[in-house]
Amino acid sequence: MNFSSRALHLAHGSLELPAFLPDATYGMVRAVDAADLLDCQVPALVMNAFHLMLKPGATVVQSLGGLHKMSAWPRPILTDSGGFQAYSLIHRNSKSGSLTDRGIIFQPEGASRKFQLTPEKSIQLQVSYGADVVICLDDCTHVDAPSAEQETSVRRTIAWARRGKAEFERLMEQKKLEPALRPKLFAVIQGGGVRTLRKACAESLLEIGFDGFGYGGWPLDSEGNLLEDMLAYTRELVPSRFPMHALGVGHPYNVAACYRLGYQLFDSAMPTRDARHGRLYAFASGGASSRISLSDKWLRYVYIEDERHIRSDQPVFPGCDCLVCRHYSIGYLRHLFKMNDSLFPRFATIHNLRFMTRLVAYLAQDDC
Repeated sequence: MNFSSRALHLAHGSLELPAFLPDATYGMVRAVDAADLLDCQVPALVMNAFHLMLKPGATVVQSLGGLHKMSAWPRPILTDSGGFQAYSLIHRNSKSGSLTDRGIIFQPEGASRKFQLTPEKSIQLQVSYGADVVICLDDCTHVDAPSAEQETSVRRTIAWARRGKAEFERLMEQKKLEPALRPKLFAVIQGGGVRTLRKACAESLLEIGFDGFGYGGWPLDSEGNLLEDMLAYTRELVPSRFPMHALGVGHPYNVAACYRLGYQLFDSAMPTRDARHGRLYAFASGGASSRISLSDKWLRYVYIEDERHIRSDQPVFPGCDCLVCRHYSIGYLRHLFKMNDSLFPRFATIHNLRFMTRLVAYLAQDDC
């Protein structure tokens, strides 16, 4: 396994850690293209096997040359298995599908037929897409779910991970890929808020053997607070030589907190969604070159609708080196926003993504 504490060595380049990965769920980050992402120094993307299976469809992705060629993205791609998305779909409407020991059956709203996602199918899809990191299908639960549901989730997650790895090894043998070109395989640790279940899941997955692990389940409580105790405990269960992915963690404060707990990979749609809705990120003072502390309010929000920005000729954040802050004023961005011009979501997304890549670069240099 070509992993050190600082990088994952993948077919499409080394992924330096820590890293924030924007969600490119359907094969794109909304409002920006690959050139914009590269300019923001985005190191890798996360795409979703579940959603890509539905749109544009696995055969279309393959006919377009795989995810990298389709999206013109030259750097690594991680693909999520789709377990969380299937769970969310079924949780919202139990009539839309079901989870069994075999896998997940679901029928998205508006679809004319049912789909089946098994541990084997999820691996097959991700490998066929050309992903650099493949994640095993897991049975996701909410942290407050009853213990019986958590126990079932852990049992299924372990069984599905074992089946997923067996299918992965079969495909690797079939493809005869050189070790350097083989994707990395991650598994997800479930168990909700029950420590004994988290421990049992982690120990079983470590015994099966994977290249890295993810924190499974929603990482926030019902009030939106980060579940730091459980995140810390789960990280402690996994030897430090393995990278861990804080799945779904993307709020800047939460990224910094999880990094302090030992997580190296982060992904979320939050920064890009906030951008499109006019909430831009900035350091409270001095920029990323100044020391920040988790005890300080080092993050501030710039709300583009604020009337005080109407005549401002200043950038969103003077210390930012993104394309937008180098060339455009916040007054101009507000004008684009009020005009509902398509330039605004592009510019805002570029800014927030550059903020996130600067943040993780800072964290790598100096623990906050």
